Amino acid sequence: MTMPAPLAEVVSDFAEVQGQDKLRLLLEFAEDLPDLPDELEEAAMEPVPECQSPLFLHVDARDPERVRLYFSAPPEAPTTRGFASILAAGLDGQSAADILAVPEDFYTDLGLAALISPLRLRGMSAMLARIKRRLRESNGAPVGSTPQRGA
Repeated sequence: MTMPAPLAEVVSDFAEVQGQDKLRLLLEFAEDLPDLPDELEEAAMEPVPECQSPLFLHVDARDPERVRLYFSAPPEAPTTRGFASILAAGLDGQSAADILAVPEDFYTDLGLAALISPLRLRGMSAMLARIKRRLRESNGAPVGSTPQRGA
């Protein structure tokens, strides 16, 4: 499986724990979701309606060698925040080529399928799919420089 080293490390962290400890680790990630920078407002971000809880993302690909990813999810949505935080920890700052190479179903290696509903897991898949779509659309242009809503 091809994935950037930081994402592979996150997957490895989940592989080292079992059962309810996986949920605890997901909640730790939720608590660590980075705040949005002051210049970025949620209203200018793309919603991810496939997520069961409100989630917004922004992909800044002005530098295709160092893509920046931003996520916003409410504190009362810890699963969604955890998924967003996993993607932020594993993919923020990586190259567009490396992000595009991540398998669509990498999240299955986290081992959460027995603990999280398939509908919620699809939310993580949808986040990654939207990031990849934005990167493909960018072709080197600043993705997200014009606020876009919906898909």
